Amino acid sequence: MFVDSHCHLDRLKLDKYDTGLDGAIDAAGEAGVTEMLCVAIDLENIDKVIGAAERYENVFASVGVHPGTDVGEEPTVERLLTLADHPKVVAIGETGLDYYYGEERKAEQQGRFAIHLHASKACKKPVIVHTRDARDDTLAIIKKEGDINIGGVLHCFTENWDMAKRALDLNYFISFSGIVTFKNAEELRSVVKNVPLDRILIETDSPYLAPVPYRGKPNEPKYVSEVARCIAELKGVSIEHIAEATSQNYRALFKRTQ
Repeated sequence: MFVDSHCHLDRLKLDKYDTGLDGAIDAAGEAGVTEMLCVAIDLENIDKVIGAAERYENVFASVGVHPGTDVGEEPTVERLLTLADHPKVVAIGETGLDYYYGEERKAEQQGRFAIHLHASKACKKPVIVHTRDARDDTLAIIKKEGDINIGGVLHCFTENWDMAKRALDLNYFISFSGIVTFKNAEELRSVVKNVPLDRILIETDSPYLAPVPYRGKPNEPKYVSEVARCIAELKGVSIEHIAEATSQNYRALFKRTQ
């Protein structure tokens, strides 16, 4: 019923499950989550990310290095393409720009972002983009270095309607996380109302950003239904309608060979 389009299964808090990750996957299934995309944030842990996709039929993976990652292996187009050749890897990322903690690494982040976009063009798989306090630069680099025919998604979106609209024009989807349920997220909820339903994805970004009523607790894929519930209320449609639409959008963006 639901698809969690962005989670970090390799980093989940699994203490409450005697069977570890199996328990979290089973709990997600019981909550109606039919598929999950396990997203990479570095190359040091990439075996666990792809390993989760290999182990579970309903889990897929991405390959990339988060803009906030400042230690470890730097990505190259060739390295990303080798990893992306795996049949269960459906996307490049997450990548992007994050200026929240300052702009000291601005040039480094921009160069890394371009590498991911070049890999995306070469393997024809969409890009998962993280953006924070870098609206104009993010969109400018996507426009210059990316492929509008492939597109991607601005995940865990927290920016304004102007940025969302400009991203939509570049063939990007907009993905909303549990942040949309937070009390202080009124502006973000107004963005949800404006984004066409056929361009929306839902995610947990677990183990981070658990939605209300689980805020403050470790997040996990089974809670993606709370994001869907909030969006359904904002759109004035049923949660089943949101589940079907966002699952269809996910399949349209993240095409796969397996």
